[in-house]
Amino acid sequence: MLGRVSKLLAGLWAGLLLGLGTIGAPAGFAITTVEIAGRTAGRMFAIEAYVSLALAVLLLLLTRKAATASPAGPSLNTNMLLVLGALFCTIVGYFVIQPLMAAARVGEGSLSFGALHGLSVGFFALKGLLVIALAWRLTAA
Repeated sequence: MLGRVSKLLAGLWAGLLLGLGTIGAPAGFAITTVEIAGRTAGRMFAIEAYVSLALAVLLLLLTRKAATASPAGPSLNTNMLLVLGALFCTIVGYFVIQPLMAAARVGEGSLSFGALHGLSVGFFALKGLLVIALAWRLTAA
C-alpha cells in the first residue's frame, strides 16, 4: 500500500514539474506581454515550490518507512537521496534564489537577474531529473 502511494506521488510530482516547465510557463510568454507572463509564471512556480515541499516531506516519510520495513535495508537509500536532492533544489532554487531575483530586478545585489534566472532554471531542471529518476526507480521495483 505504501509503495503504491509513493509511486503515485512521485509520478504526480514528475508530471507537475514537466507540465509546468514545458507547457505552463512557456505558454504564458507565447500569448501575453513579458511582464504579465513573468508574474504569472512566478505565481505558478511559487505554488509549485510549496507543493514540492509537501510532496518531498511525504515521500521522504514513505521511503524512510519502506527502508525501515526491510531488515537488511540501509537507513539512507538511493530513493531517499533522490527525494533529499529534490528538496534541496526546491529550497535553493526557489526560497533562496527567488528573493535575490526580486532584488536584482530593482538593481540590487551582485548578480544580474539573468544570471539568477539561469541558476533557478538549473535547479528546477535538476529537480525534475531527480524526481523523474525517483518515479522511474519506484515503478521499476
